[in-house]
Amino acid sequence: MSETISARTSRLVRGAGWPRRKAALRHVWTIDGLVECSGCGLFQRMPALQPGHLASCARCQQTLEWRRRTSPLQTPLAFCISSCALYLAALASSLMTLDVYGRERTVSLLTGPMELLHEGWGEAGLLVGIVTIVAPAIVIGMMFAILYAASRRQMPDWAPHLLIWYEKLRPWSMVEVYVLGIFVAYTKLTDLAHVDVGPAVYLIAALMLTMAASDSTLDTELIWQHRRVDSITRMENGERVRVRHVRIDEISMPPVDHLVACPACGLVGELSAPVSNLRCVGVCPRCDHRVWRRAPQALARPTAFLISAVICYFPANLFPVMTFFKIGGGGGHTIIEGAIELWQDGMVPLSLLVFFASIVVPMLKIVSLGWMLIATWRGSSFALVQRTRLFHVVDIIGRWSMIDVFMVSILVAVVRFNSLANVTANAGMVSFAAVVVLTLFAAWSFDPRLMWDAAGMNRPSSNGGQVSAAVRTRDGHAVAATEMMEPRQA
Repeated sequence: MSETISARTSRLVRGAGWPRRKAALRHVWTIDGLVECSGCGLFQRMPALQPGHLASCARCQQTLEWRRRTSPLQTPLAFCISSCALYLAALASSLMTLDVYGRERTVSLLTGPMELLHEGWGEAGLLVGIVTIVAPAIVIGMMFAILYAASRRQMPDWAPHLLIWYEKLRPWSMVEVYVLGIFVAYTKLTDLAHVDVGPAVYLIAALMLTMAASDSTLDTELIWQHRRVDSITRMENGERVRVRHVRIDEISMPPVDHLVACPACGLVGELSAPVSNLRCVGVCPRCDHRVWRRAPQALARPTAFLISAVICYFPANLFPVMTFFKIGGGGGHTIIEGAIELWQDGMVPLSLLVFFASIVVPMLKIVSLGWMLIATWRGSSFALVQRTRLFHVVDIIGRWSMIDVFMVSILVAVVRFNSLANVTANAGMVSFAAVVVLTLFAAWSFDPRLMWDAAGMNRPSSNGGQVSAAVRTRDGHAVAATEMMEPRQA
């Protein structure tokens, strides 16, 4: 006897892992117009933004969304095409040429990482090659793919994963820091011999500007809003549940302990039960990313990275980062000795730049992150807004400590004249690179919302009222609610 339609349907449903039709399905509500601040964890209503307006958190003043005045696709695409052309031209051009007593040596962007590998410092050479050659190429290619996906009427399923990985990999492209490393290396080489700057220096400087312009004109929030939300999602235990959609203007404010925001795309959902901070909730119906209310090991992981950075900090400052030999003398140079040498040569601004980026910034990051972690462990409510702002400052300036690592890689590549002049890398450079990377990992793995959670600021409130984000223009002028509803010219 042939299989009936109902029996075949039941078999397919069981094979797909979906619950039977007669079983009651739990619903997950996705709430449009509601956002969670990534700095303090406050859920608040997001008004419709006009071009040129930005919304900031009503509690910690962190920027939540910024609607650009430029075209959301054509403008970043133009800068992305320029970045691709500049990047390829920089790879094929010379970086600089050094002339020592009639002997010349010309290097390119690839020479520095290769020389570090040949000297036995593979870790440092690999790091320099990744952040100056590999990461920029990947980021530019991903930008092309994201803009192509955003131009489609229906965004492809691979586009959300690409957006997520772009946000993770973009900080590893350190072209702007490499430009300063070139500048510091050039000033050190002028006392040794005649130096000719190659076209790659100007191309890399232009690449820095075009990549920064691509990021500033890309409106990722607007792209996420055009991504469809699936009608069925999967919970952590494998159960399939239906997804219902609602706007925050149509309902009252849900209980805060029932709300959770996707860490990748920011979609806010309401569950039927309180959300635990200790386990994964399920899969986001918009970007297919695993949803946690707070990341696992959110305190233990940055603490471990920070302790490792402190251990590496002392040899990074005590051991020389490079050894400089030339006719008539030479010797090892630590980081602080390099800054003092620039000061003695009359290059005061550059000396202060190196001192700030290589000495002050790593120490500031270690002290600041240590203060945040200790205050979170203790549940302190002291200076929460200031700590949140300090965290974002630490997150932004952390990459600039790579100036000395890039400078050493350039000097090692250029100054290779045997008995006439020679520069070799030392263990202090590897230790310093480890400090920079470990503090970056510590900052990226720390969730500033935990500081507010530990102080009891994100507990369910009794009034249950809605809080609206503050909207203003880029020059700081506040925008009234009635003005936001009126059409404005971009």
